[in-house]
Amino acid sequence: MILGRVTGSVVSTHKEKLLEGVKVLVVEKIDPKSLDGIGDYVMALDAVGAGEGEIVFYVSGSSARMTEVTNGRPADATITAIVETITVEGKTTYSKDPQAGGEAGGKGTE
Repeated sequence: MILGRVTGSVVSTHKEKLLEGVKVLVVEKIDPKSLDGIGDYVMALDAVGAGEGEIVFYVSGSSARMTEVTNGRPADATITAIVETITVEGKTTYSKDPQAGGEAGGKGTE
């Protein structure tokens, strides 16, 4: 699994039938300590209802076709989880819940 942040979406009115009804999001890989983007982007099918700004896990390659949403679809990257908390070396670097030590959707305690 790869850690990333949803930075946008892709709209395509003409596409393969197997992709109809599936949301495509732009995901930038991020550093788990700093939460900074590393400038590496992927277009990923959304299997979990992720939204812009959320930190997510995505999978690529054959694993991208192993979700209920993507089974049998032409997928090379799929968002499979929305991240709640990231802890690195005993320190919370991200928490979606402000009560858990960080701003909502932001960096946690360092």
